[in-house]
Amino acid sequence: MHMVDLGGPAVGAPTKATGAVWLAAAVSALGGLLFGYDWVVIGGAKPFYEASFGLVAPTQQAWAVSCALIGCLVGAMASGALADRWGRKPALLVAALIFAVSSIGTALAGGFGAFVAWRIAGGVAIGMASGLSPLYIAEIAPAASRGRLVCLNQIAIVLGLLAAQIVNWLIARPVAPGAALAEIAASWNGTAGWRWMFAAAAVPALGFTLGALFLPESPRWLALQGRWDDAAKVLRKLGGEAHAEAALDEIRRALDAAPGRSLAAVLAEPRFRRVLAIGVMLAVLQQWGGINVIFNYAEEIFAGAGYAVSDTLFNIVITGVVNCVFTFVAMATVERLGRRRLLLIGCAGLALIYALVGAGYLAGVQGWPLLLLVVAAIATYAMTLAPVTWVALSEIFPGEARGASMAIATTALWAACFLLTYTFPLLNTWAGTGVTFWIYGAICAAGFIAIFRTLPETKGKSLEQIEEDWR
Repeated sequence: MHMVDLGGPAVGAPTKATGAVWLAAAVSALGGLLFGYDWVVIGGAKPFYEASFGLVAPTQQAWAVSCALIGCLVGAMASGALADRWGRKPALLVAALIFAVSSIGTALAGGFGAFVAWRIAGGVAIGMASGLSPLYIAEIAPAASRGRLVCLNQIAIVLGLLAAQIVNWLIARPVAPGAALAEIAASWNGTAGWRWMFAAAAVPALGFTLGALFLPESPRWLALQGRWDDAAKVLRKLGGEAHAEAALDEIRRALDAAPGRSLAAVLAEPRFRRVLAIGVMLAVLQQWGGINVIFNYAEEIFAGAGYAVSDTLFNIVITGVVNCVFTFVAMATVERLGRRRLLLIGCAGLALIYALVGAGYLAGVQGWPLLLLVVAAIATYAMTLAPVTWVALSEIFPGEARGASMAIATTALWAACFLLTYTFPLLNTWAGTGVTFWIYGAICAAGFIAIFRTLPETKGKSLEQIEEDWR
């Protein structure tokens, strides 16, 4: 494959995103908000739906938390086909509708089987939105603002996380220390409270559905379909006439080199197989870094540090606030420090913090020292691996198979997340919390080496320039 060396930003291309771009990105990022809410709401509801359904075996508890990841895998795999065949906008609309229906279905579940089925359905929407929202934003954003705009999706994710944590805290009523399972099941928390925690997601899901109806289609997808006039109209709406002419010229030169190729044809080239392998590595690393177990198993982690259930719910809110604040730090630094440097900082920082967390648990430390270390880990993750992984994934794949490549990476991400979430209770029982965090620290150290050796910097470059650089 031969491509013209674009050499620099296209003439006339804007250096800042217009209001229209920010608005479209914000609507798309509602998928991230629902992803965050639906993903974390289960952490606060966990002790109450477990009591309601009588879940006592570790395997049942693990399945209740991790079953949504089966749906995430399905959604991630389906999103690529939907996005490449029908467009980014229709795929986002399908995800929004599934979010709305599954949130109500989970809240009304009459038994554990129905609860699992609706959680899997919600996972389909999470899997779709996790890849589609950053993909769509990257394809409408000018190169100089793309990192910040894709980070907007991560801002929405952490706002969803925080919203779930606050809603859980506000809905849950105080639980007496040492309350029996039957007492919790018969309480308001066990009969109605946890249901309202899930049902609350229907409100933003409806907003996402309505907003998605008015989104412009991705101009790069329109160009791939040969709909150049439609692509020009969208680009003019997003950035003006000069931007439309410059962007169309750049897209045309890139696509002329390889028109209409399938994913299999793209991957026949060794350099793009390498790109996909790097993308899969980044996706797996983001999950095996271990932070999601803090959100999904907060009760066990904070109980091990000596906190009661009511204190744990408040601590979860603290971690959510920290997560949100430091994601804004990522948004402010991603264009200045770059993707590669932030990812390296994240891996090194988490490896060090997890070493200390593991030592603290093994030494029997309780209370605020462990809470402080957990908060430091979340802060580090929030400004590095959490948002920047999505930025890198949205940028590095070739344009003619970007949707399918993103789907493969996000499928790998959710498969890794399933393994992480399902195995934590088992690892925690077998090796203890301290050793478990040491394992996550070792993975972060290995990730540092892999990123240092394989990932180039992509900040400030157009998507077409990044594709050319892989030569």
